[in-house]
Amino acid sequence: MRIISSRDYSELGELPPRSPLEPVCEDGPFGPVPEEKKRTSRELRELWQKAILQQILLLRMEKENQKLQASENDLLNKRLKLDYEEITPCLKEVTTVWEKMLSTPGRSKIKFDMEKVHSAVGQGVPRHQRGEIWKFLAQQYHLKHQFPSKQQPEDTPYKELLKQLTSQQHAILIDLGRTFPTHPYFSAQLGAGQLSLYNILKAYSLLDQEVGYCQGLSFVAGILLLHMGEEEAFNMLKFLMFDMGLRKQYRPDMIILQIQMYQLSRLLHDYHRDLYNHLEEHEIGPSLYAAPWFLTVFASQFPLGFVARVFGCSWNGHLKDLAEEPHACIPDMIFLQGSEVMFKVALSLLGSHKPLILQHENLETIVDFIKNTLPNLGLVQMEKTINQVFEMDISKQLQAYEVEYHVLQEELIDSSPLSDNQRMDKLEKTNSSLRKQNLDLLEQLQVANGRIQSLEATVEKLLTSESKLKQASLALELERSALLQMVEELRRQTAQPGGAEPDLTQPEPTGD
Repeated sequence: MRIISSRDYSELGELPPRSPLEPVCEDGPFGPVPEEKKRTSRELRELWQKAILQQILLLRMEKENQKLQASENDLLNKRLKLDYEEITPCLKEVTTVWEKMLSTPGRSKIKFDMEKVHSAVGQGVPRHQRGEIWKFLAQQYHLKHQFPSKQQPEDTPYKELLKQLTSQQHAILIDLGRTFPTHPYFSAQLGAGQLSLYNILKAYSLLDQEVGYCQGLSFVAGILLLHMGEEEAFNMLKFLMFDMGLRKQYRPDMIILQIQMYQLSRLLHDYHRDLYNHLEEHEIGPSLYAAPWFLTVFASQFPLGFVARVFGCSWNGHLKDLAEEPHACIPDMIFLQGSEVMFKVALSLLGSHKPLILQHENLETIVDFIKNTLPNLGLVQMEKTINQVFEMDISKQLQAYEVEYHVLQEELIDSSPLSDNQRMDKLEKTNSSLRKQNLDLLEQLQVANGRIQSLEATVEKLLTSESKLKQASLALELERSALLQMVEELRRQTAQPGGAEPDLTQPEPTGD
C-alpha cells in the first residue's frame, strides 16, 4: 500500500483552508451564482406563446415528415410494382397523346373519338400510365354500354367488405405465396403486396358469393394491383368479372371452362391440323396445358410484360364496336375483347411453336415443353404473337363451337344407359346450364338493344347533319350561280364598244 506524502501535492500549490461551516454549493467555480430575476406577467405570457408556437411548428413538421415518408413509400412501391421488362418502349409522342387525353377535364363523361383512341393504343401504352389508361378504357366502355349487365353485384363499399369475414380465407392465404413469387412487390411474406392482394380477394369473395374465390383469380387481381391502387384494382376486377364476363369461367361447375377447352381444340383442328393430330395421337387435350392460361390470363407462366399487353389488348375488341380500325396494331388486350383474346393468344403461341412441339414424341415431353419452355418467350416472339392476334377473327367460330358442344353433350346424355336418378341429375344440371345460358343471352340481348338505340341516335344525328350540309351546299350553289351571272354581266358590259370599265373594287349599291 502506497503512503501519500505531502510531496505528492507540491505541484498543486497551496490549498486554502476550508471551514466546516461553509456552505458547499454557495458559489460556482467562477464566483457567486447570480440570483434569477423575476419575470413579469407580460414576459411569461410571451414565453408561453412562443412555446405554443414552437409546439405547433413541431407538430406540423412531424405531419409533413409523415406525408413525405408515405410519399417515399408510395414511390418505392410504384417502382417495385412496375419492375418488369416492357416488350416495346412507348414513344414520347405517343405518351404525349395519352397525357392529353387523360388530362381532359370531365373525361369520365366524354365520349372520345374512338379512331383516335385506337390509334393511340395501337402505337403503344406507357408502362407508368397503363393502369390509368385501363380505367379510361373502362369509362369509355360504360359510356358506350349505358345499360348495365343484369348480373351486376350489390354496390357494397369496398371498406365495408373488408370489415367482414370470409369463409375463403384459408384458400386465399395459401395462394398468396404462389402469386408472382419472384416479383419484389409480392415476394415478401405478408408484405405490402400480399396484404393488398389478400384484401382484394377477400372483398371479392364476399361480393360474389357464387364464385367466391377460385384459383387463378389471384393472378388477375395481382396484375391489376401492379398498375393501380388497392381499391381501384378491386373496382377494375369487378369490371372484368361482371361487365366483361370473365366470371363465367370461374363458376363452381366450371362448365364454361370445359366449353373453352373444347373450343380451343376445335380451333387447333381448323388452323393447325397437323399439330392437332399430333396432340390427339398422344391423348393431350387442351385442359392439360391451357386451363391455367385461361384461369390466370397467362399470368402464372408468362413474362409480366407480355401479360400486361394481353390485358390491354383484350379491351380493344370491344371498342371495335365503336370504331372499326382493321389495321390497328393494339399492343395493350382482356379489357376490350374479353375472353376471346385468350383463344387468339393460345392459338398463336401453339402455332408459332408447332415445329418444336412436333419434334417431341411422348406425352411427358410434349406437356413439359408447352408448360415450361414455351412461356420463356423472347421479345421478338412476344411482339410477333401480339401482332398475329389482331389478324384473327374467330368470334363466329367460337359461337358455333359452343352450340356444337351443347349438342354433343345432349347426344351423350340420350345415348348413355343411365338410371332414372342419374338421368334426372343430368337433366337438372343441363337445365341449370341452359338457364345460365339463357340469362347470358338475355344480358347480351339487353346490351345489343342498348347498342341499337345508341346507333339509331347516331344515325339520326348523322341524318340531321347531312340535311344541314345539303342545305348549306344548295345555298353555296345558288350563291355560286349568282356570282357567275354577275361575272358574265360584267364581262358583257366591258365588251361593249366605248363602254367604261367597271370598278370591281367597289360593290354596286343595291336598293331594298
